Amino acid sequence: MTRLKKMMLEELQLRNYAQNTIRHYLRAVEDFARRFNCPPDRLGPRHIREYQAELFEKRKLSANSVGQHLAALRFFYIKTLRKAWSLAETPYPKKTRHLPTILSREEVAQLLHAARTPGERILLMTLYATGARRSELTHLKVSDIDSQRMVVHIRGGKGRKDRDVMLSAKLLTALRSHWRCYHRKSSSWLFPSNFRKDRPIDTKTVWYACQKSAQRAGIQKGVHPHTLRHCFATHLYEAGTDLRTIQVLLGHEHLKDTLLYVHLAIQRLNATASPLDSLVLNDRPPDEK
Repeated sequence: MTRLKKMMLEELQLRNYAQNTIRHYLRAVEDFARRFNCPPDRLGPRHIREYQAELFEKRKLSANSVGQHLAALRFFYIKTLRKAWSLAETPYPKKTRHLPTILSREEVAQLLHAARTPGERILLMTLYATGARRSELTHLKVSDIDSQRMVVHIRGGKGRKDRDVMLSAKLLTALRSHWRCYHRKSSSWLFPSNFRKDRPIDTKTVWYACQKSAQRAGIQKGVHPHTLRHCFATHLYEAGTDLRTIQVLLGHEHLKDTLLYVHLAIQRLNATASPLDSLVLNDRPPDEK
């Protein structure tokens, strides 16, 4: 580990950044230095602007991805090197926001039925039943399943925050059956690695389980683990759950992030009449001139 990388790592750890953020920030700064074949502390705003343009034009990254790279560089220069950072010289790109893919309830059922193994099916069931992020799912422990209170404790989520979500009775039954068959109390992790029981499964395992199940189910939409989190929230909203409750269940810090699901709730959209339907119109076609 280079001196600069060690310094940046220490700064990130002192501020209790999540492991995924630390990994991304270090990789982004390494990539920046590799692009110019020069230690990053010898590079300045001109190089940052050139690098930003290349991320857009050559690598075709989205505005959000470029913004994440810039956030890593900004942390490095301000917190690690104690240098100034000018937003005028290196402006952040304007973020784009697209509505995510949502599966119907029937499509979610098809996805679960198409899982290749019982293990992959229980992973997908847990994602949909709890609205957990992929990394949160892999770090669930057996002790996080509270069958007395019927809640699931999700610990160390985004922003290092804990939260509780409801425990589905169907999920509890499936988890108990799965645990008896495959683990026999050999690990504290709810989903231990197949290779080392003292470690949880890798997040890639969850990703591939979702991808393969979608292919087997013949679902043409783009499906990934976060899709089931979006489905969890959207289906709750369609069923009448208020936005504040959904915000708490998802662990959103701001309600504006939860408002996304208002736009995704098809059942509520379909139940809303168009203003055109309230007009009294003459059905006779206009006279042709």
